[in-house]
Amino acid sequence: MLDRLPFLVGLRYVRAKRRNHFISFISLTSMLGLMLGVAVLILVLSVMNGFDHELRTRILGMVPHAKIESRVGMVEWETLAEELMQRERVIGAAPYVEQQGMFSVGGRNQGAMVNGINPDWEDRVSIIGDHMRQGELSDLVPGEWHVVLGSMLARNLGVGVGDRVTLLVPEASITPPGSFPA
Repeated sequence: MLDRLPFLVGLRYVRAKRRNHFISFISLTSMLGLMLGVAVLILVLSVMNGFDHELRTRILGMVPHAKIESRVGMVEWETLAEELMQRERVIGAAPYVEQQGMFSVGGRNQGAMVNGINPDWEDRVSIIGDHMRQGELSDLVPGEWHVVLGSMLARNLGVGVGDRVTLLVPEASITPPGSFPA
């Protein structure tokens, strides 16, 4: 009996007597509003769940979850990477060098953050290889001058696969009065 009580109370107010139709109308309107509100809430939560999944897989697949940095450079990064991989919650590790730079092609200039990677290690920590439209990370060979550009950067520069680009990186000259960009 107690499990049917809310249903019976709701039914009483929806089926009002003939002389009191206003209460029936108010009750029906309230129930429809409540149903609509719950449906919208479920829809919004579903959209946010999907957005959260996309955020985690696409954006965080390109950005490292943690970085270990050194101002003077890491000489024995392989040893450090092996030590980190021994930890239970570490999935992958890969070295990279990060530098601000400017790409130039035929009078068009575009600033960018340039990452120097080791292609053999990068597949362990990044999804960049899965989203490359042409070529593969294995095409990057030490000693050769190859670069992977994002689609927006390539579009802004007006270049395609095989075109030559010039990369300019800042270099500071240290003099007695201070450091000056070169």
